[in-house]
Amino acid sequence: MEMQEIHHSAELVELISRIGFLPLLYSGIRGFSAEEMVDDDCRYVLLPDGGWDWPLWKWKGEVITDGGHVYGKFFAGKAGFISREWWPDFCNYRRSKHPAPAEGSIEEAILLTLAEHGSLITRELRALCGFDGPKMRGKFDSYVTRLQMETRIVTENFVYPTDRHGRAYGWGWSLLTTPEQLYGRDACQCSRAPKESLERICQQLQQVCPEATKLQLLRLVK
Repeated sequence: MEMQEIHHSAELVELISRIGFLPLLYSGIRGFSAEEMVDDDCRYVLLPDGGWDWPLWKWKGEVITDGGHVYGKFFAGKAGFISREWWPDFCNYRRSKHPAPAEGSIEEAILLTLAEHGSLITRELRALCGFDGPKMRGKFDSYVTRLQMETRIVTENFVYPTDRHGRAYGWGWSLLTTPEQLYGRDACQCSRAPKESLERICQQLQQVCPEATKLQLLRLVK
């Protein structure tokens, strides 16, 4: 597929709609990430006052809320976007490889907590699940990443702290929820067999990345 340089969030939304899948940062396949496709002016830059600017990073919330695309750590534990058109197939395949969490498991407790509260930023979810002790953050984050890879948790938006002037700053916090709560149960359903969904996804990615090997594509999908 022909790619174009991205200059603003609307172009990023359009690209994801067209190709279906797009990692945020380097994916292991050269050129296949939003980071590599944006114009130079939209990439990370340090400012003279010690701050930073990164338009691509700031677009993530707009792509989710305005563009309607799904965002989470879906590609080998790294973040990226999936269009709503391709989400049912992606869910279908991933969930066939990873059944629902066992009763009484930590993963189930995380999902039940999200179901009760609707959406929570990571630190709130971590505290409610009892992971507020020393050295618990990394352990908890690994559970959340695993649930995102299993398509059971997605990012609803990003929340930024504000200074005394009401200006947002920092990297922001992911506002987590389940895809069923955000998009509805039907959006996560697919009538195809999981193997057929996998084949369709791989065919689509091969068109998007014709120079990538089958192994490279499978590493992203599996």
